[in-house]
Amino acid sequence: MALTAAHWLYAAVTLVVILTMLFKRGVVLPTLIGTLLVAWVFKGSFVAGLQSIFNANLVAAKELFSIFLIITFMVALLRSLKDLGADQRMIKPIQRMMVNGHVSFFILAGMTYTISLFFWPTPAVPLIGALLLPPAIRAGLPAMAGAVAIAIAGQGMALSSDYVMQVAPMLSAKAAGVSTGQVADKAMILSLITGGVAIGIAYLSNAYRKVRKADDRLIDQEIGYLGGSQAETEVAVTLEKVDSDRFQSRQQLQKWGKCFAVLVPLSLLAVIIIMVQSKYGGQESGLEGPGGAAFIGGVAAVLLAMATFSYARLHALDRISEHIVEGFVFAFKAMGPVVPIAGFFFLGSGDFAGEILSQDKNAPSFLFDLVQAGQALIPVNSLLTGFGVLIIGMITGLDGSGFSGLPLTGGLSGALANASGVDPGTLAAIGQMGSIWTGGGTIIAWSSLVAVAGFAGVPVIELVRRNFVPVVIGLFVSTLVALLIW
Repeated sequence: MALTAAHWLYAAVTLVVILTMLFKRGVVLPTLIGTLLVAWVFKGSFVAGLQSIFNANLVAAKELFSIFLIITFMVALLRSLKDLGADQRMIKPIQRMMVNGHVSFFILAGMTYTISLFFWPTPAVPLIGALLLPPAIRAGLPAMAGAVAIAIAGQGMALSSDYVMQVAPMLSAKAAGVSTGQVADKAMILSLITGGVAIGIAYLSNAYRKVRKADDRLIDQEIGYLGGSQAETEVAVTLEKVDSDRFQSRQQLQKWGKCFAVLVPLSLLAVIIIMVQSKYGGQESGLEGPGGAAFIGGVAAVLLAMATFSYARLHALDRISEHIVEGFVFAFKAMGPVVPIAGFFFLGSGDFAGEILSQDKNAPSFLFDLVQAGQALIPVNSLLTGFGVLIIGMITGLDGSGFSGLPLTGGLSGALANASGVDPGTLAAIGQMGSIWTGGGTIIAWSSLVAVAGFAGVPVIELVRRNFVPVVIGLFVSTLVALLIW
């Protein structure tokens, strides 16, 4: 298709979106106005432009609603486990393994990664910060080193792959026009490479020579500042709170709390084993991409129902509704702004433009057409393309979200794949790494990194400085590896 005024307008709005992100501002308003203007110019009708705003958001919402559901059920499950005190009991035995600061650093990283992989870092950070950080500091790990381990493992490594809930891979894959599995598998490998490099450098620079003896007086000061003794009694406090609602006796709550502290990890482990077996065992079970998210969501829903009924009995009819509402509220707070942003970039894809513009035939593909027209000006170099997508991903992450830039990096990956000779799934995974490692909360201070710094009692700006070099080196290495092996 020949470039039209609508194509150039789409390019201009995309540039405005990138510049807005550079200035650390939200991009929902530019994308809404951009959708209106592009559709208005293309259709020649202001009314059609207004309709396209609604259609773009509706298409994006339909495509992404499975993401909202999986987040809802996982967060609701965590809320139910919190009522039982089971969330804290799950990690209580880990405290005994923190024999010194060196071991504590890697235990913090490992537990943060594991919990964040299933429940996302935002709900995981309070749990880790309250129950595992104080004993780690008591074992001799500096608070700053503990904060670095939590941020890199949770906000970075776990969130950038999002391999279990697969929110990020779905966003990237839909915009790139590839299957979720293509992006998810590569993103998982790249996240481990980035995280492995970053954790190693962070340990050498923040923990290796700075671990203290367990009898250091500074440790008592840090524990007191964090409220360590209070944090370690949270299980009892939670049980008393639930018991005050007169659902069951304290003894019954403790029993069910212990039961689900074992049942939930085993169930989630079984889910992972089944998904891996279905993927590499040569079986067609539909557990890749959306099928895998549906599987984990169904398991979470069943566990939610069982956990709520175990302590609430007849009150479970109301209690489970409260948990699901809390889950939806969390999901819409986290993902709501992504819908209009995705709608604008879906408008640039030929797969969705027809539905958005109410045009069944000759639907444009604005982004692909623009890249194809400028193909002669684009260096045919896979390294330049790969690192270009990484840098754009990091720029989009400056808004502090990490997810809002995925429709852009995914769309660019699909458009640049042919010219660069790099697989679109690989480029989408690279862009996903840049966006989430930056905006998810590792190297910018106005993200969820604030929560990590708050729980550790360290300055967030200093935490950003400690994370920056390890994370950037990790991203460089993982991108280079991706372009060389894929």
